[in-house]
Amino acid sequence: MALISNGTTVFDAGSMASGFGSSMVFIKKLTASSDATLSFVNGASNVVLDSTYKEYVFTYNSMHPATDSAAFTVGFRDGDTNYDATKTTTHFRAYHQENGSASALGYYTSGDIAQGTGFQTINLEVDADADSCCSGYIHLFNPSDTTFVKHFIATGNTVQNDTISRADYVQGYCNVTAAIDAVQFKFSSGNIDSGDICLYGIS
Repeated sequence: MALISNGTTVFDAGSMASGFGSSMVFIKKLTASSDATLSFVNGASNVVLDSTYKEYVFTYNSMHPATDSAAFTVGFRDGDTNYDATKTTTHFRAYHQENGSASALGYYTSGDIAQGTGFQTINLEVDADADSCCSGYIHLFNPSDTTFVKHFIATGNTVQNDTISRADYVQGYCNVTAAIDAVQFKFSSGNIDSGDICLYGIS
């Protein structure tokens, strides 16, 4: 523990608070009701996704698919009308069955992208049973930068379609110098039956 001249710690003096004073600023919440997609578009409906913050966080809560075994996915827009920003990503997963009969941790080759433009899977094979869903969060770093690639990290948990708890860990970057000005979420098939996604800026 570091000390300052009067013998108190940096915590006592409040130095840590001033050094780590970041906070999450709520920006927008979208609630699904049999929607094909949920989109956060900069400048639309009070959405801020620009240089105001260098880090943005999306939290997705109880996303329930209309179709069984659908993957929950994300796409990024880099200035045009399509969510097809070129990405390179990596995907790890872990799972454990409810009855304890099977578990594993490993790299998921089918979940990564190598300079592709398709949507990135962030939760696999979500069960469509009435009590099933997926939840998690995505960090998007400095989306308005026009010099560097735009990194993102996604972590989520799923009730998989055969009563498995599955954790997905996805990281990657949008390999574009154009700003990322919109982010869209959807299931790989069918609508988003219910659930909500919140956007925060990190100040």
